[in-house]
Amino acid sequence: MPEPISIRRTPIVIFGRIPVALPPGIFLQPSIEGGALLQAFVNEAIPVHASRVADLYAGCGPFTFTLAGRTIVHAVEENTEAIGALSAASRRAGLVPWVTAEQRDLARRPLLPDELAGFDAVIFDPPRSGASAQAATLAASPVPLVIAISCNPATFARDARTLMAGGYILKKVMPLDQFPWSAHVELAAQFIKP
Repeated sequence: MPEPISIRRTPIVIFGRIPVALPPGIFLQPSIEGGALLQAFVNEAIPVHASRVADLYAGCGPFTFTLAGRTIVHAVEENTEAIGALSAASRRAGLVPWVTAEQRDLARRPLLPDELAGFDAVIFDPPRSGASAQAATLAASPVPLVIAISCNPATFARDARTLMAGGYILKKVMPLDQFPWSAHVELAAQFIKP
Protein backbone atom coordinates (compact mmCIF):
# COMPACT_ATOMS: atom_id res chain seq x y z
CA MET A 1 0.00 0.00 0.00
CA PRO A 2 1.44 3.41 -0.91
CA GLU A 3 2.28 5.73 1.96
CA PRO A 4 1.55 9.40 1.40
CA ILE A 5 4.35 11.79 2.25
CA SER A 6 2.04 14.78 2.45
CA ILE A 7 -1.68 15.38 2.03
CA ARG A 8 -2.77 18.96 1.47
CA ARG A 9 -6.42 18.09 1.06
CA THR A 10 -8.20 14.77 1.47
CA PRO A 11 -9.82 13.79 -1.84
CA ILE A 12 -13.61 13.58 -1.71
CA VAL A 13 -15.83 11.50 -3.98
CA ILE A 14 -19.63 11.66 -4.07
CA PHE A 15 -21.62 8.41 -3.98
CA GLY A 16 -25.39 8.88 -4.17
CA ARG A 17 -25.16 12.49 -2.89
CA ILE A 18 -22.95 11.41 0.05
CA PRO A 19 -19.40 12.82 0.21
CA VAL A 20 -16.80 10.20 1.13
CA ALA A 21 -13.25 11.16 2.17
CA LEU A 22 -10.93 8.74 0.37
CA PRO A 23 -8.00 7.16 2.18
CA PRO A 24 -4.78 6.64 0.15
CA GLY A 25 -4.62 3.61 -2.15
CA ILE A 26 -8.37 2.93 -2.27
CA PHE A 27 -9.87 1.30 -5.37
CA LEU A 28 -12.39 3.27 -7.42
CA GLN A 29 -14.02 2.44 -10.74
CA PRO A 30 -11.76 3.60 -13.58
CA SER A 31 -14.27 6.07 -15.01
CA ILE A 32 -16.96 8.30 -13.54
CA GLU A 33 -19.35 7.34 -16.34
CA GLY A 34 -18.78 3.61 -15.82
CA GLY A 35 -19.23 3.92 -12.07
CA ALA A 36 -22.50 5.82 -12.63
CA LEU A 37 -23.76 3.09 -15.00
CA LEU A 38 -22.99 0.39 -12.42
CA GLN A 39 -24.72 2.38 -9.67
CA ALA A 40 -27.78 2.86 -11.93
CA PHE A 41 -27.83 -0.89 -12.70
CA VAL A 42 -27.82 -1.72 -8.98
CA ASN A 43 -30.42 0.96 -8.16
CA GLU A 44 -32.81 -0.28 -10.88
CA ALA A 45 -32.32 -3.96 -10.00
CA ILE A 46 -33.14 -3.57 -6.29
CA PRO A 47 -36.92 -3.44 -5.87
CA VAL A 48 -38.39 -0.41 -4.10
CA HIS A 49 -39.97 -2.67 -1.47
CA ALA A 50 -36.58 -4.17 -0.45
CA SER A 51 -36.10 -3.39 3.24
CA ARG A 52 -32.60 -4.86 3.82
CA VAL A 53 -29.70 -5.19 1.37
CA ALA A 54 -26.17 -6.53 1.94
CA ASP A 55 -23.38 -4.82 0.00
CA LEU A 56 -20.46 -7.26 0.02
CA TYR A 57 -16.96 -6.12 -0.95
CA ALA A 58 -18.45 -2.66 -0.42
CA GLY A 59 -15.25 -0.62 -0.67
CA CYS A 60 -15.97 3.01 0.27
CA GLY A 61 -19.66 2.65 -0.54
CA PRO A 62 -20.56 3.43 -4.15
CA PHE A 63 -23.50 1.00 -4.00
CA THR A 64 -24.20 1.42 -0.28
CA PHE A 65 -24.79 5.17 -0.63
CA THR A 66 -26.75 4.74 -3.87
CA LEU A 67 -29.34 2.75 -1.87
CA ALA A 68 -29.07 4.22 1.65
CA GLY A 69 -32.16 6.06 2.71
CA ARG A 70 -34.57 3.95 0.69
CA THR A 71 -33.44 0.67 2.26
CA ILE A 72 -31.22 -0.44 5.14
CA VAL A 73 -27.80 -1.44 3.81
CA HIS A 74 -25.27 -3.63 5.60
CA ALA A 75 -21.84 -2.94 4.04
CA VAL A 76 -19.10 -5.55 4.42
CA GLU A 77 -15.49 -4.90 3.37
CA GLU A 78 -12.10 -6.42 4.21
CA ASN A 79 -10.07 -3.21 3.81
CA THR A 80 -10.01 -1.40 7.16
CA GLU A 81 -9.43 2.05 5.65
CA ALA A 82 -12.26 1.65 3.10
CA ILE A 83 -14.85 0.49 5.64
CA GLY A 84 -13.67 3.25 7.99
CA ALA A 85 -14.24 5.87 5.27
CA LEU A 86 -17.69 4.40 4.56
CA SER A 87 -18.60 4.43 8.28
CA ALA A 88 -17.36 8.00 8.77
CA ALA A 89 -19.30 9.24 5.73
CA SER A 90 -22.42 7.48 6.98
CA ARG A 91 -22.12 9.14 10.41
CA ARG A 92 -21.49 12.62 8.91
CA ALA A 93 -24.54 12.23 6.65
CA GLY A 94 -26.80 11.05 9.50
CA LEU A 95 -27.34 7.66 7.84
CA VAL A 96 -26.45 5.52 10.87
CA PRO A 97 -29.90 3.92 11.10
CA TRP A 98 -29.79 3.20 7.35
CA VAL A 99 -26.19 1.98 7.01
CA THR A 100 -24.31 -0.56 9.10
CA ALA A 101 -20.71 -1.52 8.39
CA GLU A 102 -18.61 -4.58 9.12
CA GLN A 103 -14.91 -5.22 8.50
CA ARG A 104 -14.61 -8.85 7.38
CA ASP A 105 -12.51 -10.96 5.01
CA LEU A 106 -15.22 -12.55 2.88
CA ALA A 107 -12.77 -14.90 1.16
CA ARG A 108 -11.94 -16.50 4.52
CA ARG A 109 -15.18 -15.79 6.40
CA PRO A 110 -18.06 -15.39 3.94
CA LEU A 111 -21.48 -14.48 5.26
CA LEU A 112 -23.19 -17.80 5.93
CA PRO A 113 -26.70 -18.72 4.72
CA ASP A 114 -28.26 -18.03 8.13
CA GLU A 115 -26.58 -14.58 8.22
CA LEU A 116 -27.90 -13.86 4.71
CA ALA A 117 -31.46 -15.03 5.47
CA GLY A 118 -32.79 -11.60 6.50
CA PHE A 119 -31.73 -9.78 3.32
CA ASP A 120 -34.02 -9.01 0.39
CA ALA A 121 -31.02 -8.61 -1.91
CA VAL A 122 -27.24 -8.97 -1.93
CA ILE A 123 -24.75 -7.04 -4.05
CA PHE A 124 -21.22 -8.36 -4.43
CA ASP A 125 -18.34 -6.65 -6.23
CA PRO A 126 -15.22 -8.70 -5.46
CA PRO A 127 -11.63 -8.23 -6.65
CA ARG A 128 -10.45 -9.96 -9.86
CA SER A 129 -10.07 -13.27 -7.97
CA GLY A 130 -13.86 -13.38 -7.60
CA ALA A 131 -15.98 -14.53 -4.70
CA SER A 132 -15.96 -18.33 -4.78
CA ALA A 133 -16.52 -18.83 -1.03
CA GLN A 134 -19.19 -16.14 -0.83
CA ALA A 135 -20.93 -17.38 -4.00
CA ALA A 136 -21.15 -20.86 -2.45
CA THR A 137 -22.85 -19.57 0.72
CA LEU A 138 -25.13 -17.33 -1.34
CA ALA A 139 -26.13 -20.34 -3.45
CA ALA A 140 -27.23 -22.11 -0.27
CA SER A 141 -29.11 -19.06 1.06
CA PRO A 142 -32.74 -17.99 0.65
CA VAL A 143 -31.81 -14.49 -0.68
CA PRO A 144 -34.22 -13.84 -3.59
CA LEU A 145 -32.01 -11.41 -5.54
CA VAL A 146 -28.26 -11.22 -6.11
CA ILE A 147 -26.48 -8.48 -8.07
CA ALA A 148 -22.96 -9.48 -9.14
CA ILE A 149 -20.39 -6.96 -10.36
CA SER A 150 -17.13 -8.27 -11.78
CA CYS A 151 -14.05 -7.01 -13.61
CA ASN A 152 -13.01 -10.57 -14.56
CA PRO A 153 -15.33 -12.56 -16.88
CA ALA A 154 -13.58 -15.86 -15.96
CA THR A 155 -14.19 -15.58 -12.21
CA PHE A 156 -17.64 -14.11 -12.90
CA ALA A 157 -18.49 -17.25 -14.93
CA ARG A 158 -17.23 -19.50 -12.11
CA ASP A 159 -19.26 -17.62 -9.46
CA ALA A 160 -22.34 -17.44 -11.73
CA ARG A 161 -22.16 -21.21 -12.26
CA THR A 162 -22.12 -21.68 -8.46
CA LEU A 163 -25.15 -19.41 -8.01
CA MET A 164 -27.09 -21.17 -10.79
CA ALA A 165 -26.26 -24.59 -9.32
CA GLY A 166 -27.89 -23.27 -6.12
CA GLY A 167 -31.13 -22.42 -7.94
CA TYR A 168 -30.53 -18.86 -9.14
CA ILE A 169 -31.58 -17.81 -12.63
CA LEU A 170 -29.46 -15.31 -14.54
CA LYS A 171 -31.99 -12.63 -15.48
CA LYS A 172 -29.84 -9.86 -16.94
CA VAL A 173 -26.19 -9.11 -17.80
CA MET A 174 -24.67 -5.75 -18.72
CA PRO A 175 -21.14 -5.71 -20.16
CA LEU A 176 -19.30 -2.45 -19.65
CA ASP A 177 -16.07 -1.39 -21.37
CA GLN A 178 -14.43 0.66 -18.63
CA PHE A 179 -10.87 -0.16 -19.56
CA PRO A 180 -10.02 1.61 -22.84
CA TRP A 181 -7.16 0.15 -24.86
CA SER A 182 -7.35 -3.18 -23.04
CA ALA A 183 -9.17 -6.50 -23.40
CA HIS A 184 -10.70 -6.15 -19.90
CA VAL A 185 -14.45 -5.81 -19.50
CA GLU A 186 -16.65 -5.13 -16.45
CA LEU A 187 -19.89 -7.07 -15.97
CA ALA A 188 -23.01 -6.42 -13.93
CA ALA A 189 -25.57 -9.19 -13.57
CA GLN A 190 -28.87 -9.83 -11.87
CA PHE A 191 -29.73 -13.28 -10.48
CA ILE A 192 -33.11 -14.24 -9.03
CA LYS A 193 -34.12 -17.25 -6.98
CA PRO A 194 -37.76 -18.16 -7.67
